[in-house]
Amino acid sequence: MATQSASELATDDVAIRLADRRRPKISLGRAGFGLLGLIVAAGVWELVSYAKNDPVILPTVQETARTFWHYLSVQYPAVQGKTLWQHALVSAARILAGWGAGVVIGIAVGGVMASARLIRYVLDPLIEITRPLPPLAFIPLFIVWFGIGETPKFILILIGVVPVMIIATVSALDSVPPELVQASRSLGASPLWSLITVRLRSALPPIITGMRLAMGGAWTSIVAVELIAATSGLGYVINNAGVNLQTPLVLSGILAISVLGILFDSLLRLLRRLADPTTR
Repeated sequence: MATQSASELATDDVAIRLADRRRPKISLGRAGFGLLGLIVAAGVWELVSYAKNDPVILPTVQETARTFWHYLSVQYPAVQGKTLWQHALVSAARILAGWGAGVVIGIAVGGVMASARLIRYVLDPLIEITRPLPPLAFIPLFIVWFGIGETPKFILILIGVVPVMIIATVSALDSVPPELVQASRSLGASPLWSLITVRLRSALPPIITGMRLAMGGAWTSIVAVELIAATSGLGYVINNAGVNLQTPLVLSGILAISVLGILFDSLLRLLRRLADPTTR
């Protein structure tokens, strides 16, 4: 077997270093500081609750944890209710339906706007007009138009997600180097094929960041609408428990939202790492 030359060995060494740099690394120090922050926050919560000495105003961490664990297996409300994790699944299903449809529509419309200037000029003012409007302002209208079923909840999430995804997609596609598109076109790719395989692929990491932002807005919308027009879901639990002064259960519902939000965001961050291995 012939021995490698010094230049080949140097090239292989550089390639190995680049591959190692691109490989996602888990920082134990970062995880430790994050855990420390959570412990400090729980400690402050505990001190304030003892100072107040009123479980209605602020229950202790232990009481909240006991309530959270209790309602994971006990229905709420007691008659024809659901357990806390079942309420969480209801909210998560609503989120995934509206958010998923909004992401698809937003990316599709954003791709068309980034490719056709005329369509962009027509749609851009409409998006800029509707984007500052909070989706929560449409709740009374949607209840009047669609009742209190699943349709107004779905549409409410949709109108909150679509503008965010359109703006994120257009911005990401505009940042793709034109040389990549020109190279694909010179190799015979059609404008549509170039958009799908080159521009969207290059713009995928910032588009996923837009998906993360849209997910946060979707949770805000669904909890708000469940506060008003729902018989299940985490927003319904929070509202009903608040009316009955069950503060530990209110905090348990908020905790469940936080857990689901972190889970969904972690999955999207993992997706971004798969799309761009250099992301940390």
